[in-house]
Amino acid sequence: GCAILTRMLHRGIPSLTRSLAANSCSLRSLIPGLRRSWVRSMATDETKKFRVVVTRQLPEVAMQRLRSVPQIELDIFEHRDKAIPAEELEARVKNGVDGMLVLLTDKVSRQLVTAAGSRLKIISTMSVGYNHVDTGVLKENGVVLGYTPDCLTETTADLTVTLLLATARRIGEGMTAVRDGSWGVWEPLWMCGKDVHGSTVGIIGLGRIGVAVAQRLKAFNCKIIYSGPREKPKEAGVVGAEYVTEEQLLAQSDFVVPMFPLNDHTRGYFNTARLAMMKKDAILINATRGEAVDQEDLYQALKSGTILAAGLDVTTPEPLPTDHPLLTLPNCTIFPHIGSATVATREKMALMAAENIAAFATGKPVPFQAKL
Repeated sequence: GCAILTRMLHRGIPSLTRSLAANSCSLRSLIPGLRRSWVRSMATDETKKFRVVVTRQLPEVAMQRLRSVPQIELDIFEHRDKAIPAEELEARVKNGVDGMLVLLTDKVSRQLVTAAGSRLKIISTMSVGYNHVDTGVLKENGVVLGYTPDCLTETTADLTVTLLLATARRIGEGMTAVRDGSWGVWEPLWMCGKDVHGSTVGIIGLGRIGVAVAQRLKAFNCKIIYSGPREKPKEAGVVGAEYVTEEQLLAQSDFVVPMFPLNDHTRGYFNTARLAMMKKDAILINATRGEAVDQEDLYQALKSGTILAAGLDVTTPEPLPTDHPLLTLPNCTIFPHIGSATVATREKMALMAAENIAAFATGKPVPFQAKL
């Protein structure tokens, strides 16, 4: 039976023939090769378009890349300033879809993947993180996940230090004073903030962005300490960072900067108990994941003076409602999740996400594929 299959497929799918020659010919071993080869042959067959739903109008460099692939047929949600409604996205994929290019604002749920059916073979997200994607259902259905790793390290580090400086020196309050007329006669202690130079900065999770943040703060003569599941001597050596326990970091740091991924340990990490472990004049800077902070506990800590201030580039939800209690506090600086928001970085991210789709559609390895 295997020999017959080999002869039948030889003309149309040479790659499967080579796979059969190198492997035993059990029915189980044939199935993955058949699936991959069938999908790739569909993508390269001029009579069968590789249909891709794109959930937002992306930077032109990415759209041009997608349009440059003859095999691809695009179904684009033609908006830049709003997310595609979940029900509309589900309706579009039900029409038959081979791939999806999504953003952080798009929830890729079991329901959505089920609605897309067995034709769906790749999802590419224009993001480094993919907490908005149900990776379990993708794995179950053999759907490839593309993402955009290692593209925003420097840009996000720039913004994180900007947020730290803005919070420490009360830049938001100062700008408000200029605009509302409360800027009056000079006073010795009016609008005084906290020094950054010579301070101790604690980074929880010394990964790529954590190292980049530390490199920038070394110019301010800051002492860098870090914590995490294990010591990282190579990364620490780059910035002269000292490894300490999480408890020591919270107790010693003038600025606490989480740079960890979101998981069961880090979700709600900054709660009442941990905020109480920080110095009373400490500042929390969060540019990693909104879910890392219990925002009700943070509100109480800021209002009661448990810690001095907080700077957030990420919140839950996003956007934060304008009547949220945190927005009533002068010692809470909030940015609208702009960590990677430079033209160059966003264009790079969009192009990487498009390249994932283009590669799969033309039978090439996906350049930025997540391990599920």
